[in-house]
Amino acid sequence: MDEGKMDENEWRYHGEGNKSLVVAHAQRCVVLRFLKFPPNRKKTSEEIFQHLQNIVDFGKNVMKEFLGENYVHCGEVVQLPLDFVKQLCLKIQCERPESRCDKDLDTLSGYALCLPNLARLQTYQFAERRPILCVEIKPKCGFIPSSSDVTHELKHRVCRYCMHQHLKVATGKWKQISKYCPLDLYSGNKQRMYFALKSLLQEAQNNLKIFKNGELIYGCKDARSPMADWSELAHHLKPFFFPSNGLASGPHCTRAVIRELVRVITRVLLSGSDKGRAGALRSGPGLRGPPVCEASPFSRSLRCQGKNTPERSGLPKGCLLYKTLQVQMLDLLDIEGLYPLYRRVERYLEEFPEERKTLQIDGPYDEAFYQRLLDLSTEDDGTVAFALTKVQQYRVAMTAKDCSIMIALSPCLQDASSDQRPVVPSSRSRFAFSVSVLDLDLKPYESIPHQYKLDSKIVNYYLKTVHAKDATVMSTRFKESEDCTLVLHKV
Repeated sequence: MDEGKMDENEWRYHGEGNKSLVVAHAQRCVVLRFLKFPPNRKKTSEEIFQHLQNIVDFGKNVMKEFLGENYVHCGEVVQLPLDFVKQLCLKIQCERPESRCDKDLDTLSGYALCLPNLARLQTYQFAERRPILCVEIKPKCGFIPSSSDVTHELKHRVCRYCMHQHLKVATGKWKQISKYCPLDLYSGNKQRMYFALKSLLQEAQNNLKIFKNGELIYGCKDARSPMADWSELAHHLKPFFFPSNGLASGPHCTRAVIRELVRVITRVLLSGSDKGRAGALRSGPGLRGPPVCEASPFSRSLRCQGKNTPERSGLPKGCLLYKTLQVQMLDLLDIEGLYPLYRRVERYLEEFPEERKTLQIDGPYDEAFYQRLLDLSTEDDGTVAFALTKVQQYRVAMTAKDCSIMIALSPCLQDASSDQRPVVPSSRSRFAFSVSVLDLDLKPYESIPHQYKLDSKIVNYYLKTVHAKDATVMSTRFKESEDCTLVLHKV
């Protein structure tokens, strides 16, 4: 890419999150990622360059080590002509969701991250002529904390995602509660994984998107988005997943196509042999929580049928879900146990502010930073060093809890026998695929107090509404059973 000859008309809006915006090139398999800031918050060009370089270094020296080099694409920092950036900003403004326009694209520094377009297969520099389907999944946290620092026993039984759903609906973030539970997806049990993926397709929220040839065809932009239209999605998917039984239209065809998509995604998620060092984390204490979440609709339906909840089948150790879960479990103490350690570090920095750089709070994210993450001890010796290690592990764990998995699929050509890419079968054909991870920015040190307050808010709201309602129902049933007691009197 020649940074000196940039034409804004060759780029199109691709998507954005809370802190960055992405545009994709029309022909080449690359994207540009720009930082976003509130209108009144300005940063110097040097600060923005360092911020972006830290993202690259963290991906290269930490997440690539844990997850494997085939899954993590770090990109590089590029400097672009300011005129190009300003014209691009004007061009894409009308495509941005209204809910995201509270922050502006950085048009002053000229710096951006150049990355591969993960909505495409990661083996070609230029866009392929064959059709490409890409499914983006944000799986969220896949375990329940087992830490003794947890004060609410409920957190040992109900996962964070399922509890948070109730608060999000109450505050208007989403219209209805999703049936998706991350523990079902991370279970390795195909039945539970099917249920989890179908639930995501029914209520995508911001946890699932589907792209066709780089264009978003399915996904929820905000709470005002219309309900999921499976028939429209099936229409897009027919060229990829047309069922072998010959059904051409109607609800049966739609269900068959969706079912085929779910099967292929499940197979891809359970595949993989890319080497990563996440396995080094398995020896840590308390890294295994209950295999099910009590709030999962899948688990509840089984209990209603009088069946036992299925055991977690377990994820293959080479697959990306397994590695991601291991990194998430660096959150050894839960935010309740972590927050006092964060305060210990804060008190130390208040006394010795010049030590912030030595402690690598803001980088550099190098090999030394990575090596400290491998200390899984939970025996607090009262030192700042111990507290800092747990704080950094928590930040990395939170990054893994919020990452996205990109699955790119393309039908295999008839002469694809020489193709070295991994292949997954479907009932009609075979797909070449690639799996990648994105959204791997290290979570900010300053966000820990917010996470502590949010955790309390989520749990208290759930206890006050859902849990209290369940208790009331059980109490009513008990009273009804008392009213129906037959008392025999001696005659």
